[in-house]
Amino acid sequence: MRVAIFGDVHGNRFALEAVIQDMERHQPDAWVNLGDQMFGGADPAGAWHLQQDLKARYGVLEVRGNTDERLGQPLTETTEKREMLTWLHGQLPEGTGAYVAGLPTSVTLADGQVLAAHGAPDSAWTYLLRDGNAWASDDLVRERLGDPRAARVVVVGHSHLEHVRQLGSLTVVNAGAVSRQKDGSPLARWVLLEGEGDAWSVTFYRVPYDIEAAARWAEDHAHKGQQEAVQLRTGKASK
Repeated sequence: MRVAIFGDVHGNRFALEAVIQDMERHQPDAWVNLGDQMFGGADPAGAWHLQQDLKARYGVLEVRGNTDERLGQPLTETTEKREMLTWLHGQLPEGTGAYVAGLPTSVTLADGQVLAAHGAPDSAWTYLLRDGNAWASDDLVRERLGDPRAARVVVVGHSHLEHVRQLGSLTVVNAGAVSRQKDGSPLARWVLLEGEGDAWSVTFYRVPYDIEAAARWAEDHAHKGQQEAVQLRTGKASK
């Protein structure tokens, strides 16, 4: 079985187009979107429509990310990141925020052998594999995981940093991010799982795309577009 897993699109239509083309050439049997679908500034409406089209064609399983939860919040004077959210709601179709905020925190597939979440299985905000600025210990990862039951592979996003960890018979993976990289390489990321039962392999893919076009779109249209463009071009988290 082949499973294509991507996430942290963060409203980057340009990166997502390239990732979809790369995933399709592998002809996966199943697809998973790890969330944080639109919170970004390189054509979030275009990114939304691409993700919806992909779900319609391939039955993509979706989980909610922390910024998806933000999109579902009512906007008040005290709402965190209110200006960004106001801009996003103006870009996206009505009801988009409620839809992504209502997605589950985790899904399973392949008869429970694969578990996917944005952060931890019970929280989109918890970093499964990070502890501050370092990788979390095995014991901390196990604590955050809880009981993965029949799972042999757990795949998450959220940190935007690729990682693979073996915990006994369980493989734990961070798929990296389609957009808003943090490691100094602006290439888009996704992961392919291949296997069945107890035997699964993990392949990380990095995909080039028209980064300059994405950055120019952000500069011309996005909230804090200059800041967004810098992160897109450099692959480094903005200050």
